[in-house]
Amino acid sequence: MKDQFIVSGGARLEGSVKVDGAKNSVLKLMAAALLAEGTTTLTNCPEILDVPLMKKVLEGLGCTVSITGDTVVIDAPDKPSSYADFDAVRQFRASVCVLGPLTARCGHAKVALPGGDAIGSRPLDMHQSGLEKLGASTRIEHGAVVAQADRLTGASIKLDFPSVGATENILTAAVLADGTTVLDNAAREPEIVDLCDMLCEMGAQIEGAGTSTLTIHGVDKLHPTNHEVVGDRIVAGTWAYAAAMTRGDITVGGIAPRHLHLPLSKLKSAGADVETYDQGFRVRMEGRPAAVHYQTLPFPGFPTDLQPMAIGLSAVAEGTTVITENVFESRFRFVDEMLRLGADAQVDGHHVVIHGIEQLSSTDVWSSDIRAGAGLVLAALCADEKTTVHDIFHIDRGYPDFVHNLNRLGANVERVSGI
Repeated sequence: MKDQFIVSGGARLEGSVKVDGAKNSVLKLMAAALLAEGTTTLTNCPEILDVPLMKKVLEGLGCTVSITGDTVVIDAPDKPSSYADFDAVRQFRASVCVLGPLTARCGHAKVALPGGDAIGSRPLDMHQSGLEKLGASTRIEHGAVVAQADRLTGASIKLDFPSVGATENILTAAVLADGTTVLDNAAREPEIVDLCDMLCEMGAQIEGAGTSTLTIHGVDKLHPTNHEVVGDRIVAGTWAYAAAMTRGDITVGGIAPRHLHLPLSKLKSAGADVETYDQGFRVRMEGRPAAVHYQTLPFPGFPTDLQPMAIGLSAVAEGTTVITENVFESRFRFVDEMLRLGADAQVDGHHVVIHGIEQLSSTDVWSSDIRAGAGLVLAALCADEKTTVHDIFHIDRGYPDFVHNLNRLGANVERVSGI
């Protein structure tokens, strides 16, 4: 049985919502707990499908993991297993983030090549190259990436692209390496800063978090810690764009607005009234939004994870929008589903041109990834009648209490079981 969402169009969303910890942070923090024997506690964790999936990965490595509400407790053993098998990692991409900690802690790691969202190629070449510069040997063997090193040594490493995943794996390996590692062109995302903060709480010595250059002074040993997960800027951004698309009024808490500076700025340009607070913001849109151009880039650029929401807003905006995707080449699969809803859009390479229309038309649509699924639900709120959104298990991987929050804000969304 596969659940579906039945979304009634025409809703205006109004009210307040608080975001939980970031999906793109909690999974990496759980993996980082492997670096120290003992009990690490994470709070403000989102209640999403990927957290118990990562629990399964860590348990396969010898950890004891418990999840109670928004708290995850991880007891890492003295000698973790170094093999993350296919059954544990195949369902989501973030599982590959155990590669760095296992290489540093065990001297050996074998991680089955991961699965995840269908948004394009995400090879591990930069992960491998970074570990090799730290002194590890790596190879792809029988569907798994294998890394081995008697002892890692600090090095100067420059990434070809500020990859979040490569930054995380190199960072979590370098904290236990001999000497100093300088990582240039590192990812700058808030989730990277959150990982650096937790590692420093564990005894790591890291300079430059939030900049493009990380300097990591290796230490002999780390200790467990208690850490609160940073708020989810992508979920917060989703609610911001939901307010603009439905000409609503939503106050979002639990997030630092600076983590969404560009997406909120784009909403202002589209005609929204945006107020920011210390840990939240308010978005109000009274009339039809104006067309605004977008191009996705690594942080602090416009997030690729909010590209479907930008497309949804552009589909009902007044005027013509050009959106350029610079991160994941297959993310425009979302446009095919928007065409089902009547959007006037045309893809040309890594650009999509959208001519806004007043209202979308309801139909059946299919989610291809987490953000596309959420974007389709928001687009369905702008349609004339009832839209059925299929393959919603993707949405469950990234959005806690999604239907509950939507309905509390004034939507009419029903979760039903299908075949």
